[in-house]
This record gives sequence, C-alpha cells and structure tokens, in this order.
Amino acid sequence: MSIHFRKATLADIPAMQRLVAPKVEDGTILVRSNDELATNIRSYILAFNGERLIGFTALHVHSPELAEIRSLIVDEPYRNQGIGAELVNLSIEEGKKLGLKRVLALTYAARFFEKLSFSEIPKESLPEHKIWADCIKCKHFPVCNEIALIKTL
Repeated sequence: MSIHFRKATLADIPAMQRLVAPKVEDGTILVRSNDELATNIRSYILAFNGERLIGFTALHVHSPELAEIRSLIVDEPYRNQGIGAELVNLSIEEGKKLGLKRVLALTYAARFFEKLSFSEIPKESLPEHKIWADCIKCKHFPVCNEIALIKTL
C-alpha cells in the first residue's frame, strides 16, 4: 500500500463526492454542494492509495482562534489503519501554522477523537453561527446525537 496525503484541487471534487455519498445518504456527514466544496477547496486534505482517493477531511476556520475538523471520511477497506488519525493530525498541524488556539469536532465517533487528545464539551458552548450555518442542513436537526469535542493547540 502506497498511502500519501496532499491538499485538494478542484479536479478532486467528483471523486470526493463519490467517496462521501454513502455517508451523506445515511446522515453521518452533511451534504456539501460542488460549489461549496470549490469555495472551500483549500481547507481539504486528501489521502490516496496510489491514484485512488481513500479519505479526506477539512479544516474549517470559524475565527482567528477556532477551527473545526469537518467531513472526515476514510473508505471502508482502509479504516483502522491510522489514515483518519493522520488526516486529523495534518489538519491540526495546519491549524497551528495558522495560529489557531483550538480545533473542534462534531462527531458520532467520539472515541476516535478522544484518542487524539480531544475532550468532550457541551454542544451549547459551540459558536451560534455553527449551529445555524451547518446543523440546520442536517437531516437529524434538531434531534442530534453528535458529540462536540475540542482540542487546545
């Protein structure tokens, strides 16, 4: 296996949409239009096995101090091999370079993030614009089982 990581380009959008489609369908990951992906393309880090896209995540900056890990996905056959952790760690390193103080995650996989030194926080402590900008688009809103976690950089 030849796993490598790189920043996304606009040409990656179709493969990103194909990879994430099942998790969008089941409501685990929020739908993002091609235009939204294009607008935020610089925030995505991709994982490849050779030429095959096998995972990605985004670091979405909310403020000069706070960003969020978004849309983390690893293709089923490649899970539990450290690829998701590496995507998160690369995002955290990018956040440090930007001067961020904290990174948050809203997730159904709290244990995964806890292993990466994230700590659970009350969802009520999230920025209000986060709830209205993203959560309102979720098929589970307003009854949400996601857990909010944060990591201080």
